Amino acid sequence: MSNKLPLDVKLDYSLLHMSYGAEKINYANKTEFYKKLNEELVHNLDKHWFTNLSQFSALVFDQLPDINWVGFYLNVSEELILGPFQGKPACMKIAFGRGVCGTSAAKREAILVDDVDSFPGHIACDSASRSEIVIPLIQGGKVLGVLDVDSPSLKRFTQEDVAGLKVMTETLLKTTQITL
Repeated sequence: MSNKLPLDVKLDYSLLHMSYGAEKINYANKTEFYKKLNEELVHNLDKHWFTNLSQFSALVFDQLPDINWVGFYLNVSEELILGPFQGKPACMKIAFGRGVCGTSAAKREAILVDDVDSFPGHIACDSASRSEIVIPLIQGGKVLGVLDVDSPSLKRFTQEDVAGLKVMTETLLKTTQITL
């Protein structure tokens, strides 16, 4: 038995398109940073929700400085299930109301945590994470999931980061129909 995988899959490369330039956006002016990052996001969205969540995660992970994890947890029967992400392997399931992600989903509001060790019931998926932002994804009155962004630095995030990431999630939800 051979250890090689069959390579009979044929790709139509004419269907592939990518507009991402990989050039770093200057983070010094956060308002301008998030405006440009949101524009880049628009150019990298497709009609498929899973692809869009993946593109979102990859773009933020590449551009936002001093983060160690970014991704989505998706609401499946009132439980958050790990979705597309960038970073180390993470917790696979989080109950509504538990940890920062579950609390954000249950309260339907963004949460900024300067020091995750001070957040009651914090779930440490990556012990290197020290601060966190979680933004719920709400569409048609339903919590579809959350965006989670972690940093290895204390007090890494500001309200400007929350506002910028909220605009990006709104852009994502305007262009994407998430079906679970």
